[in-house]
Amino acid sequence: MRPKHLKYPFHNPENKRVFMQERVWYVPESGVADYSAFDFQGWESPDMFGNANPVMIEYCSGNGAWIAQKAIENPHINWIALDKRFDRVKRIWAKIQNFQLPNLIAVYGEALFFSQKYLSNACLAGAFINFPDPWPKRHHEKHRLVEPKFLDELNRILKPESELTIVTDDVGYSQWILKHTLAHKDFKSLYPEPYFVQELPGYGTSFFENLWREQGLTIHYHRYQKQSSVL
Repeated sequence: MRPKHLKYPFHNPENKRVFMQERVWYVPESGVADYSAFDFQGWESPDMFGNANPVMIEYCSGNGAWIAQKAIENPHINWIALDKRFDRVKRIWAKIQNFQLPNLIAVYGEALFFSQKYLSNACLAGAFINFPDPWPKRHHEKHRLVEPKFLDELNRILKPESELTIVTDDVGYSQWILKHTLAHKDFKSLYPEPYFVQELPGYGTSFFENLWREQGLTIHYHRYQKQSSVL
């Protein structure tokens, strides 16, 4: 199965809708009049994972190399790969089909919107943000994924004592991440100052990690534990 075999479903903006098909969950952020037309019945429903195994999510999944490998290595964990670009979702879908991964679902949607709309309180056993767009220009900072509102949402959907991992190659974005995560009372860094490491054995690799390392860039791994506060 090749990525080109997954066809874009919304050539007409008026046809945008939420639906699940072939392990891809389409959640367009705008242009949908009635979200009630899609009945999300939980992870245990046959259309989703069909079991009660722990669920983990990767935001900014890219071509899906990292999360597909995690799904292969950890068949008793359910995985969600989210990306807002359809060309990347197609690559994730191809891996789901080719490796026959019943424990991996791709979400075509925007991170904050999807989380707010469909993820319930304390429903995730872990979250990963791998190489989010750093939006390096100051006037573009408002587009960055890691910001207080999104961290509040992660705090809501993560189970107590579960982990949040954020990986970036951008030094400026690493500082931005630290500024906001260290200020959040419900996330505790698992690393002492400078609050990140540059190597994390066993973490796995992705297209972007290999690309940036080939260019001589340094990877910053940030890891946090969700504290046991009551929402």
